[in-house]
Amino acid sequence: MSNTKLVAKLNGGLAWELRASALYSHYSAYVKGIHRIHLKAFFDEEASESNTHADMVRAAIVKLGGQAVTDRDPTEIVHTTDYKVMLEEALKTEQKAAKGYEAVLALIKDDEEMYDSIEQIYFQELRSVEEVTQLL
Repeated sequence: MSNTKLVAKLNGGLAWELRASALYSHYSAYVKGIHRIHLKAFFDEEASESNTHADMVRAAIVKLGGQAVTDRDPTEIVHTTDYKVMLEEALKTEQKAAKGYEAVLALIKDDEEMYDSIEQIYFQELRSVEEVTQLL
């Protein structure tokens, strides 16, 4: 596997993290009613986690000599004030992220540090899938 292909996959993950950050920040602002008490903090934490993941993925791209994307993935962010729709969209987002990082891990062969870094992100995505599933 060439660095070019790995960089492309990592850039897909980076774009998805940038989208996730926008999604969670948006939902944090729009969640209403009694659910706001708990979900605003949850969405804020997920936005922060997405930014941290983006930084880690960006560092891997730079290490490989690639050029990191600056635009988010164009997948639509559903605009809603319905907390259940927000959580359903969050679950889809986390599931896609976990699947993407699983694919990236399969491509990293000779760099234990990068593998460990991406594996950390992967496990955090799996944790988020479980957490959102429990909220639904």
